[in-house]
Order: sequence, then structure tokens, then C-alpha cells
Amino acid sequence: MKLASLKQGRDGVLLVVSRDLERALRADDIAPTLQAALDDWTTCEAELQRRYRALNEGAAADSFALDMDQLASPLPRAYQWADGSAYINHVELVRQARGAQIPESFWHDPLMYQGGSDAFLGPREPIRLADTAWGIDFEGEVAVITGDVPMGCTPEQAAGQIRLLMLVNDVSLRGLIPAELAKGFGFFQSKPSSAFSPVAVTPDELGEHWRDGRVGLPLLVDYNGRPFGRANAGVDMIFNFPWLIAHAAKTRPLGAGAVIGSGTVSNKQDTARGSAIADGGVGYSCIAEVRMIETINNGKPETPFMDFGDTIRIRMEDEAGHNIFGDIEQTVERYPGP
Repeated sequence: MKLASLKQGRDGVLLVVSRDLERALRADDIAPTLQAALDDWTTCEAELQRRYRALNEGAAADSFALDMDQLASPLPRAYQWADGSAYINHVELVRQARGAQIPESFWHDPLMYQGGSDAFLGPREPIRLADTAWGIDFEGEVAVITGDVPMGCTPEQAAGQIRLLMLVNDVSLRGLIPAELAKGFGFFQSKPSSAFSPVAVTPDELGEHWRDGRVGLPLLVDYNGRPFGRANAGVDMIFNFPWLIAHAAKTRPLGAGAVIGSGTVSNKQDTARGSAIADGGVGYSCIAEVRMIETINNGKPETPFMDFGDTIRIRMEDEAGHNIFGDIEQTVERYPGP
């Protein structure tokens, strides 16, 4: 099943979307918003599935052509957004560039930060920021939306609470991160609003590519119209989503609609730390990794971070080339102020 939110008010209007992403059907008579559906999933899921089948079979008279520009994030705002760092290759790269080793604990105790969830960006909305000196970077990721997760649950129990999956552009301001981390209290200003794919899908939509709490498909990242990353989201993911959810819920319950991210998708590619697509590799899911490779190899970074007018596109396709989640397509724009 594929679900989306039509832009309207703060929380949008719930839509059921066809498998080919061509048509949609309002579902606000079942639940007014996606959050409302998640709050009452045991009641709403079966009716939403029936509507989804009718839409795919061409039996929904009220369906309409889907306009991606009219979609908000599937959850325009959420009670919880926590992002992990499940791909240790990404962490190793960042630390190696500054001559630091990763602690042994990183292999069994995932990193996670709590992000802002009150103002998610829609999949076609620009990244508006005031200053490119902040080091604007994209980060291609996968995320899950949970049901109600009890405190202290096991990963096996957490797996049963995965309701939906999305793609993420977790925007980072690399120039602000070092000073914030030096305070010893984590990210805040260096993590502006994240954007999510137009559509959220139930795990069964991924078929055999949803295995062991991982998505075994390449994450396709195009930067300024050129292929930048094709890293496989199911490879080198040390902590799967059930593990990340259980980690987040160790000392607190997670309410229905909690969003848990994978962190930047990153593959080692059987090289020192990966290589660009132009060099025969699968590339990267963020600019920072390219800069880290340049620093390791040449002593300094050469690739600049994003400038006003730069574009980023993030998507995922099945083995037949069918788009699963729709595209995140964003342009960096200057924020004019409040």
C-alpha cells in the first residue's frame, strides 16, 4: 500500500496512491490524516488496503491524476524524528579525515540524534537557508514510521511496529556542526528541516527487497542533474531498523507516527572507503563523504558544498525500474528572512 498527504492545513489530507504513482484517491473519510490512520491502524489498515486494491484495479471512480507538486511530506509534522547512523562506513570516513578512530562501541551501540519534526519539508519544496557559508549538504537516507512502540522492547518486538517506509533528505549544515558538537550537547542549528519522499509505503510493497529489517535496493542520488550516488541501502547497514527502533525506545515509549532514520546510506564498495560513479563505484549519498575521501587522499577537500541554485534528486527503483516512493526534488534557495 502507498499513502501520501495532499497539502492542506498543517497535517494534510490522507491519500491512497496507486502502485505506479500515477493516480490517487482521497481517504479522509477513513482517517483525515496519515497521523490519524497511524493512531488507529488496526481499524484503518484493512479499509485503506481495500481502497488501494480498488485504485490499482481501476475500480475507483473518484480517483484523480497525482500531482507530486501538491504533496506534503507523508507526515507534514511528527511527534518524533530520530535519526540513526547505521552505516559505519560513513562514520569511519568522517572520523578518519580528522585522524580519529571510531570507538569499538560504535559497532554494537548505534549513534542517534533527535531532530526537529515540527516542520518537515515537502518532496518538492526548496531548501531555503540564509548563508551558504554554513556548508549546506544533502544526506540520502531511508526511514520507517512506527506504530506504538513500548519502552524497553526487543528488536523482534520493534519489527512488528514498522508501519511504513519513506526516503529522506536529511539536510546538514556542515559548517555549523563542529562548534555545536564541541559544546558536548549534540546537533540543533546544524540540522534544519528534513524532506521526505512524496509517498510512504508498507513493507510488503518492497517484496523480497525488504529483508531482515533492511531495504536491499540502491538509493539513487542525482546532484545537479548528474548521477552522484547509487549505494545499496541493504549493504553495510550494521544496525537494521528493528535494532534502531529498540535503541530509541530503550528508556521511553515511541508514539504512533514516530519517524526513525537510517542515517546516510554508505557502501565500502570493496575499496578503501568507496569511489565515485565516474570511477566505476557506486558513489555517495552526501557531499561530506566525497570531501572526506579527498582529504584522506589529497590532504584537503576540493568539492564545495551546495550553493544557491544547486539541485538534489533522491529516489529508489525496483529491479524493473519502477519508481517506488516518488522523487525528492529540491533546489537550494536563499532565505529572505521572516
